[in-house]
Order: sequence, then C-alpha cells, then structure tokens
Amino acid sequence: MLSILCSNSIRLLLRCRIVTAAPTTSFSGFFFKFMEPHKPSSSFSASSYSSRSGGRGSGQGMRDNSNRDRQRGRGRGGSGGGAGKDKIDALGRLLTRVLRHMAAELKLDMRNDGFVKVKDLLKLNLRTFANIPLSSHTIEDIREAVRKDNKQRFSLLEEGELWIRANQGHSIKVVETESLLKPLLSAEEIPVCVHGTYKRNLNSILEEGLKRMTRLHVHFSCGLPTDGEVISGMRRDVNVLIFLDVKKALEDGMKLYISDNKVILTEGYDGVVPRKYFQKIESWPDREIIPL
Repeated sequence: MLSILCSNSIRLLLRCRIVTAAPTTSFSGFFFKFMEPHKPSSSFSASSYSSRSGGRGSGQGMRDNSNRDRQRGRGRGGSGGGAGKDKIDALGRLLTRVLRHMAAELKLDMRNDGFVKVKDLLKLNLRTFANIPLSSHTIEDIREAVRKDNKQRFSLLEEGELWIRANQGHSIKVVETESLLKPLLSAEEIPVCVHGTYKRNLNSILEEGLKRMTRLHVHFSCGLPTDGEVISGMRRDVNVLIFLDVKKALEDGMKLYISDNKVILTEGYDGVVPRKYFQKIESWPDREIIPL
C-alpha cells in the first residue's frame, strides 16, 4: 500500500512539473523581451519636439498650442500631411524648432545673437517633418527656406561663410536680448503694440499679467491680424486683442525691442507684463471693448 501511494505521489509531482514548466519558461521569455530597455535612435525626428517648445507670449495656452500644432500637421503650412510632404516647408519648420529651442541640447554652437553656421546645422543627425535627413539638404535649400518663409522668421548673414538665426521666439538662454534685437526708445516708433490671445486665457491674464513662460520674451505685434504688413507676432485665429500702453511702459523703465521681422518683444518684469500696462482689451474681430 505504501509503495503504491509513494508511486502515485511521484507521478503527480512529475505531472505538476510538466504542466507548470512550459508557461513559466514562456512567461519569463515574454517578460524580459517586453521589459528590454529602450535603445535610443541615432536619428532625432523633428516631430518628437513639436509639443515641447512651449510658451507663446501669454503662455496660458501651451497645451492648446501643442494640440493645435498636431491638428495643423505639426507646424505651419495648413492641413495635415500635405504641407509636411513639401521638402522646403518641412525644412523651414525644422529650422524654426532648432534655432529657437533645440540648439543647446543638440550641442550646436550658437552665438549670443542667435546665429549659427549653416554648415554646422547641416551636419546634425535630424530628420525633417517630411522624414528627409537634414544632412541631405544643401545651402541652397536653406536659402530657399528662408526666402519662402512667409513670416520672415530667419535672417542670413555672410561673414566668410553663411550663418543663420531665428529672428525671435527663442527659449535658448545663450541668446542675449541686446545682441538679438533692436531697442525701442520711443512710443512714436510703434503706434500700435498688441498681443493676440484667446478668451479662454483672459481670466488668468487679467489676474497674473502676460507671461513669457518658457520663452525669453512676451510677443506683441505692430498691427492687427488683417493688416497686410503684419506678418508675424500674432496668430490669425486669435479672438482677444490686448493693447500695450507703450509710453507708460517705457516711462516706467520696461525694455521693449523689435526684431528684424517687426515683432515687438519684452522681458517685462521678471518675465511678466503686469495688467497695469494694458491700454485696452478688445474682442476680435468685432472690436468690442472688454473691461479691464
């Protein structure tokens, strides 16, 4: 009897081992494959940075700006992937990201006035929004991207070789305001100074002022969205206009600047333009006064 019992017990244990061995081995293999550390790619896609640059002038709508970028095909140029397939447009969008926000992390040698060597730029291991390696582009492609940019975001400089910079919109700390921009000394230089934003941001702006957020400056435009000469400094779909009292701001010592593409910029006070410098607020496009 004891012999039979022992024999049956051994058979049962062997069956349990046989039954459990396969799934244990299988699960273990799946687990380590699933948990294998991510291996970073040697190529950095421009689209991976599209929602990280942050900060418009008001700053309160950063998440909305990121969503808007995705809806518009991750950058300027309109709907979906159509613009992304255009080689030069995609190059221009990448240049904007790199020259405004990414130079430090890419170890790109940038001067304090924002200029970098075009030849150094073309050595970067990046891909544009059209999935074209940056290194496959030429200096002439760079020139064409600058020429075709309808907001004149870039400047070129010939100093023995070709240099390029973004005219404004930086978050990179190496860029010095005085080297990048021209100071404004009189309110007469800019009869209109207006910041475009959205109704959803207005309460926080009235409470806290206009913030630069991750950028170096708060941005203003020298005209209204429908003015033909206004090419940069404001989105076309804004529905609130905040006018700056330039005379009062200058008299109180606030430093104002203008970029090569006519965007008005200020660091405010510790990155904030207080509410007391708002001349008036209007809804857009109906131009109704909104109480301060």
